[in-house]
Amino acid sequence: MTKTHNDPPQFCPAQTIGILGGGQLGRMSALAAARLGIKTHILTPESDSPASYVSAKTIVADYSDKAALREFAKSVDVISYEFENIPVETVQYLKRLKPVYPDDYLLEIAQHRWHEKQFLNNIGIPTAKWAKACSAEQVHATLEEWGVTTCILKTARFGYDGKGQVKISRKEEIDPGFALLKSDEVIIESLVPFECEISVIVARDLFGKTDCYDVVLNKHKNHILSETIAPAPLAPTILTKAKNLGKKLADEVGLVGVLALELFVTKDGKILANEIAPRTHNSGHWTIDACAVSQFENHVRTISGLPVGPTKRHSDANMINLIGDDIALVDKYIGKPNACIHLYGKPEIRTGRKMGHITLLK
Repeated sequence: MTKTHNDPPQFCPAQTIGILGGGQLGRMSALAAARLGIKTHILTPESDSPASYVSAKTIVADYSDKAALREFAKSVDVISYEFENIPVETVQYLKRLKPVYPDDYLLEIAQHRWHEKQFLNNIGIPTAKWAKACSAEQVHATLEEWGVTTCILKTARFGYDGKGQVKISRKEEIDPGFALLKSDEVIIESLVPFECEISVIVARDLFGKTDCYDVVLNKHKNHILSETIAPAPLAPTILTKAKNLGKKLADEVGLVGVLALELFVTKDGKILANEIAPRTHNSGHWTIDACAVSQFENHVRTISGLPVGPTKRHSDANMINLIGDDIALVDKYIGKPNACIHLYGKPEIRTGRKMGHITLLK
């Protein structure tokens, strides 16, 4: 039969994807890949990792082990990563061997808060007022210039779930606060009088098609996400603006894969970007049960050469994170007909450790 211009495109997805990192995000991506008949190989420095239990192959090696990286790349068709603290050099090395999505450009932006804030501002996405600091003296000088005595100090690299940051409430706290961070690259952020925190998850495929999941409202406990409400109960104008900012970011970086943009909604209705996550995100776990195509399946689809799938939700949902001893909540929800329980297979319960999540469909 002769092919015409009206015939749909023929998609040939990757048969095996490689994931750097063996945590729960990699685990859920591997499960989503299996639904599509795609195998997953994991490279992680940790033995007995959650993703390794559900993947076809696991290589336990350091991210700087080039022999292991070559073996890993040889065994897969395309590579991704499940968290943003993968060394950029590792991704740059692997890019010479196999396609890596998202690429090192987005990863490098997301890994360094100076670069992240400057990039967001350069593309017209507003953030809280910020400044660089390499010493406590520079913090003193910046706050004096701003005419305030309060701020948040954060390490420029490797901070997450409240780690690597300290709140400054008065001048006397600056020196010990800076010393506590143990870094000579710090970002100073003004305190934002925010009403709530929201996030938007965006998927973009190799063909340039972009789609967003519903904007969600996030609640935190001890700086760790504890609950996500989907959709966020906010004005349509705010939700539309948040989606537009997410799409703008994805297009500007040429995203292939999934990313999350975390945002503050201020008391006067403004939206300020907080952080970029160049990967699937904790606030999108509800999509596994409340959407036909989850954030994890869309990540697998987009990096594998398939078109982005529909992001529309079929149910409202609340996602509850099981952090540390919260794992005991499973007993409370195990018999509820609307509770979807996801456990990550981590044998040791630790304070602040994400052990699983429960999605309550409404």
